[in-house]
Amino acid sequence: MKEATGELNMTVITIVAIAALAAFFYLVIWPNIQNSMALNQACNASDQGTTVYSDTINKKKIYCDGKGKCTYGTASRTCKSSNQGK
Repeated sequence: MKEATGELNMTVITIVAIAALAAFFYLVIWPNIQNSMALNQACNASDQGTTVYSDTINKKKIYCDGKGKCTYGTASRTCKSSNQGK
């Protein structure tokens, strides 16, 4: 009986650990990935930030100011042109 109880405890611990990892990914890592993808899309759509661009994704506004900076919600990125520095 003790062996069965030990296996059940390990199963519960494993399930709780997997749930904790999934929650961490969903609440911490996934929003950063979404922000990064949205900002990449905005940089590409605004010709690397050289033209003004505005859109809404997931009820958050994306805006590129035409000077190389794009913002999405609270995240922002400076778009880098492939011909900068030439």
